[in-house]
Amino acid sequence: MGILYHSTRGHAPELDLKGVTLTGLASDGGLYVPKTWPTFSAADIEAMKNKSYLDIAQQVIWPFAKPSLTDVALQRLLQQAYAGFHDPLITPLKQLDDRHWVLELFHGPTLAFKDIALQLLGLVFEYFLSQSGDRMTVLGATSGDTGSAAIAALANRKNIDVFILYPKKGPSEIQRKQMTCVEAPNVQAVAIDGSFDDCQAIVKALLGNQQWRTQYKLAAVNSINWLRIMAQMVYYFVAVARMGGVRPVSFVVPTGNFGNVYAAYASMLCGLPISKLAVASNSNDILTRFFTSGKMKAEGVQSTLSPSMDIQVSSNFERLLFDLCNANGAQVRKFMEEQRTQNMFDVSQVQLAMARQVFTAARVTDDQTIQTIKDVYKESGYILDPHSAVGVAASRMLEKELPDPVISLACAHPAKFPETIQRAIGLTPPLPEALAALLRKPERTVSLPADIAAVEKFISERVKL
Repeated sequence: MGILYHSTRGHAPELDLKGVTLTGLASDGGLYVPKTWPTFSAADIEAMKNKSYLDIAQQVIWPFAKPSLTDVALQRLLQQAYAGFHDPLITPLKQLDDRHWVLELFHGPTLAFKDIALQLLGLVFEYFLSQSGDRMTVLGATSGDTGSAAIAALANRKNIDVFILYPKKGPSEIQRKQMTCVEAPNVQAVAIDGSFDDCQAIVKALLGNQQWRTQYKLAAVNSINWLRIMAQMVYYFVAVARMGGVRPVSFVVPTGNFGNVYAAYASMLCGLPISKLAVASNSNDILTRFFTSGKMKAEGVQSTLSPSMDIQVSSNFERLLFDLCNANGAQVRKFMEEQRTQNMFDVSQVQLAMARQVFTAARVTDDQTIQTIKDVYKESGYILDPHSAVGVAASRMLEKELPDPVISLACAHPAKFPETIQRAIGLTPPLPEALAALLRKPERTVSLPADIAAVEKFISERVKL
């Protein structure tokens, strides 16, 4: 018998992996989490040090996936998902100095860490739909990399219509073109006249509309979809294994929506030896403020040099909140309602202390981001993209709180942000030719207001029922 998943808000049916993958957001508005967590022993993890990425992925994911996927089907899907990655290690580790490494997560087709989960998610969607003959409509909100990675994963997939919403003024030019230059009839990139939080709110509203959800067979591609988290857990196991698989590791994770760092926390719950998790925020520092004060209060979104983190509503935080509430869905619902109506909620001092046992956080400004890119390049010749630089800067700010060794997540290829890299070190990293060729194609997009009705109308006119 496999693991069942329940909602953080306590009023949705329990589902298996197939159910939560095709559903995304729970019917009560909550997020799905496992009812029980598989446990990997110290011996299991140490034995991973001699295994490949695919072998570790099979071992980590299988307990979460059965019986929705057979072990043979999972193995085949993993092989397909990572066949196109540009580095045979999938997520190589690079050492910056005697205590600090970076875990490169940008060797997939769109040069961003989102590829690691989304390449697998696209294949799993197609696999499950092929079993039933159903068609589905996939929705996503993106501040940059999720959209391009989702489109790369889902373009031309059978029985899937894809709508990706992005803030008109948010993504970098390369991030935007990775969404708008793709020639696939089942994909539509939609520029929203608003912020990422506006895009995310529209997607969550549509997923929460039961009539719409049923009629159009809606599913989410954002990290509110559990399979995204599950796939991202793998590279934390891989990183610890490559450090020997024995001693605990501190991870520094640039984050806005909390999905990537939640995957590290989930790995801890499964037995992975992690000393501390550091949340690295840019000027949109709602998470850093929470881990300081216990108060989750959204403020206006600021545009920064790390646009994928320009977020004030961290959807995946609800999964951690569920644990801080001792799996009390009613208390989670109360907090979420306070956030919706009052734009904030406050956890207790006991709950904040629980969070601080695992997490710490730091805020990094644009000036500090630029300086970190300069410093690391001068020290080692290594070029960080601005999101990865936020992580490295935070790791240096929090040095006294983070036991060795420290691994910062390198989330995107620096060539995706040429203006920032040019400003920092006076040179522009070259784009891989496959991406450069894509960007020479004409753009195809539509612009809509930040209005649920307008997006509903647009989708309803284009979905194949």
